[in-house]
Amino acid sequence: MAKKDVKPSYGSESIQVLEGLEPVRKRPGMYIGGTGRDGLHHLIKEIADNCIDEAIAGHATMVRVTLLADGGCRVEDDGRGIPVDKMAKTGISALETVLTVLHAGGKFGGGGYKVSSGLHGVGSSVVNALSTKLIAEVKRDGGSYRQEYEQGKPLTKIQRIGDSTEHGTTITFYPDPTIFKETVELEYQWVVDYLRHQAYLTKGVKTYVEDERTGDKYGFYFEGGIQSYVKHLNFGKEVVDDEAFYVDKMVEDTQVEIAMQYTDAYTELVKPFANNVLTPDGGTHLTGFRSALTRVINEYARKSGLLKEKEENLSGEDTREGLTAVILVKLPDPQFEGQTKNKLGNPEIRGYVETVMTEWFGYYLEEHPGIARKIVGKSLLAARARKAARAARDNIIRKGVLEGASMPGKLADCSSKNPADSEIYLVEGDSAGGSAKGGRDSKTQAILPLRGKVLNVERARLDKMLANNEIVNLIKALGVGIDEQFDMNGLRYHRIVIMTDADVDGSHISTLLLTFFFRFMRPVIEGGYLYLAKPPLFELIKPGRKSSTYAYSDEQLSQILDEHIAARRVSGAAIEPKDEAYKQAGFIEQKRYKGLGEMDAEQLFETTMNPEKRVLIQVRVNDAEKADQIFSKLMGTEVELRKNFIQTHAKFVKDLDI
Repeated sequence: MAKKDVKPSYGSESIQVLEGLEPVRKRPGMYIGGTGRDGLHHLIKEIADNCIDEAIAGHATMVRVTLLADGGCRVEDDGRGIPVDKMAKTGISALETVLTVLHAGGKFGGGGYKVSSGLHGVGSSVVNALSTKLIAEVKRDGGSYRQEYEQGKPLTKIQRIGDSTEHGTTITFYPDPTIFKETVELEYQWVVDYLRHQAYLTKGVKTYVEDERTGDKYGFYFEGGIQSYVKHLNFGKEVVDDEAFYVDKMVEDTQVEIAMQYTDAYTELVKPFANNVLTPDGGTHLTGFRSALTRVINEYARKSGLLKEKEENLSGEDTREGLTAVILVKLPDPQFEGQTKNKLGNPEIRGYVETVMTEWFGYYLEEHPGIARKIVGKSLLAARARKAARAARDNIIRKGVLEGASMPGKLADCSSKNPADSEIYLVEGDSAGGSAKGGRDSKTQAILPLRGKVLNVERARLDKMLANNEIVNLIKALGVGIDEQFDMNGLRYHRIVIMTDADVDGSHISTLLLTFFFRFMRPVIEGGYLYLAKPPLFELIKPGRKSSTYAYSDEQLSQILDEHIAARRVSGAAIEPKDEAYKQAGFIEQKRYKGLGEMDAEQLFETTMNPEKRVLIQVRVNDAEKADQIFSKLMGTEVELRKNFIQTHAKFVKDLDI
């Protein structure tokens, strides 16, 4: 009998045990989410969050982050300083334990912190593991101490290097390029944005950032805390009341802090935090806030006679239109749903927030009747618009405009039914649409021509949007629905490409479409499905050649001309000075495209739609707050802000076609 091959058994010898911080270096993504830009900057957050925890606990007043000229990062605070005495359990100092042992820290009981944002207790040790070098300096109990590490391992024992009357912790680290292979260059603007947020969320703390590479520096201090944050979020918007509503109360062992202000916008912007951690999916604190807000406004509207007896109550959606709010709860033992901390789960927090909001927002409306009437009036208008929008939506749904077999008449759909293989081009004008239809790959590429400039949805409610043919055609073609019916599972194309002329009007149309996607279909952007096409600006035809060369920018045009001039020099041809050579470059026929319609079907496909040659720019939202402010500024009602923006940036525009 032939002997069978025996596969290795899965026994105890198959289990790999990683010592100390080895698991972090082997699987860094498990601890910091990835090794790209976000993971790299997460290192700063892990250390700085510890400093913020000291401030939240009332032991620190300052956090400073310095980006060093040699590529490192220094994070310091004036808190109590990490303990340096030896721990009986580990046999090494508390400082070394915190920096070399996973799940070691002052956040697992023992009274170190009543409230903490760093809940997993792995931050400092993870940063140490993923750094080529880390230097820890501590000042406390009259002494100054120092210890140095390399890839998570101590190079020296903790050393007392002198006396000091100060207190605090300083961590200097250098990200390991063998881990962060994409880049180890830390971004100044990321640190600025992070420390600005922390200053807003930790009332009275001072945060500083300095970049030794450039000399840039910035500092933040907000006595108003999240009340200042709400005003920051509403910059550029017309507000109902100049002063934001604000309350800060303790309920049991939980601090409840709420700031809110209404604007003339048609969307809500509510940011819920738990222990300074943003919870984008909400949770019990957001539920309690919304419930109380709706009830208090309805009770005031009834009591004041603004809402008649026969009228139905305002919905939560009505009372939140145009609302900007920040909800911050600080609690001893937060329970987050999922590893990413996106949602707060503590059931008691709903009642705490509801109690505070009901009592103090009720007082606010009673004491500010003028503002209260404006808020109720805005909510009543929202209710009427909601009913009109519902009627319009139901009407077009009955007619099958947003669903069913019939697609927009202008849509030239692709034959593929697999969304992953399919893409749709939103094309400016019927002329360019005709060229795109003629040149496309009909198996995977769909074309939807858009007539004129689409509706500016920044200034329109849903009922007005649904009365606009171009918007309805777009919603229909994408298949995801709108508002309450929005469902990403219906998305028919995994690449949605905005393709407009390379001129002012084309840029305006692109901005209008981006506004629509940001305000009403943000998951499409967040999923990475939205793109901008980049058509060429110039066609260059050399004598004797049948094929053309295309330039997509002025810089690329200059590069092509430079290369041609250099080639003439090599060949021994007489050449004029560079500027004159450009003028005499009529040895090359140049054509400046003013619009997509100037290209025939074959040219449009080859330059802008051919997957092997085209240039697509993926649309991402790196900072939702900044994006919100930009759309409010450029597309909102405040003309003066838009005028100032244009005046500030006009000098950077080259070769403007009007």
